Amino acid sequence: MKVGVLGVGSMGQNHARLYADVAELVGVFDVDKSTAKRVAERFRTKAFDSLDEFLAEVEAISICTPTVLHHDLANKAIETGVHFLLEKPFTGSSVRAEEICRLAEDRDIVVAAGFVERFNPVVSAAKEAVANNRFGEVISMASRRVSSLPSRIKDVGVIMDLAIHDIDVMRYITSSDVNSVYALGGKFSNSDFEDHINLLMEMENGIKCFVEANWLTPMKVRRVSLTCSQGFVDLDYMTQSLEVCSTRFQEIDPGDLFHLPLEQDVRRMSVRKEEPLRRELESFMRAVESRGRAEVDGWEAVADLRVCEAAYDSLKKGARVDVLSASF
Repeated sequence: MKVGVLGVGSMGQNHARLYADVAELVGVFDVDKSTAKRVAERFRTKAFDSLDEFLAEVEAISICTPTVLHHDLANKAIETGVHFLLEKPFTGSSVRAEEICRLAEDRDIVVAAGFVERFNPVVSAAKEAVANNRFGEVISMASRRVSSLPSRIKDVGVIMDLAIHDIDVMRYITSSDVNSVYALGGKFSNSDFEDHINLLMEMENGIKCFVEANWLTPMKVRRVSLTCSQGFVDLDYMTQSLEVCSTRFQEIDPGDLFHLPLEQDVRRMSVRKEEPLRRELESFMRAVESRGRAEVDGWEAVADLRVCEAAYDSLKKGARVDVLSASF
């Protein structure tokens, strides 16, 4: 399959690296010609000088430009009949995302949304286990996605950059959309966008979810946990590890509450480690080849963006906001 990468900053370079390995990387395009040339030389492909010329040579592309350009470039791809994966946060607006999805469906264009954590092996393992009731009933989920501010992010805040990943994973694992959001956060060291956020969400199926995200923490943490009726499940996105903890009390001596007869069992589920982005791009290409719906399509992005918009609305109002009635 003839593929290309539109925008070869940090994320785009990783798309190019993997496409060069799993497909025919026809070329790259970036407004920064020197960067495009350097990336093209590294992966032995062509740096196009013209966007129109670039789109005329490819069947499918990844769009990895700054978010503010996503909507217009997605429209351009649709007009020229090119299938595309649009990196998160997709268009940054649920209304514009809907426009893209409807137009793409009318033109029979495959659209994938770049929510890479969906393709993390530990997320896949947790999804399958929950679906098969291996942990019992899911009661709540909590995530922590924190690190220092990445210099490459200049046009969105931490909700659209980080929290949206866990919103998407929680919707996926619980098989439920978000009903309401309450947000607390703000700007601490960033004058333009929120740099720390805490979201309390209630899913339509009653599961309660908590998301913590910030650009203020010196170390990088990427974890999510599930409290279930038959145990506690902890996922580490970075190490791709999954642990299940369960406990059992024996007879308690009411006169000695210091020494509790607690039996704890911690099991690590076997997960085959794979690069999530590789799995994502391979899934996208399979959808293009079959002209089927992408595994994570644009409508999934619409749902995630609606939750983000409700979070911004809640942050502004200082109140819980129903997702479908949010104003942003």
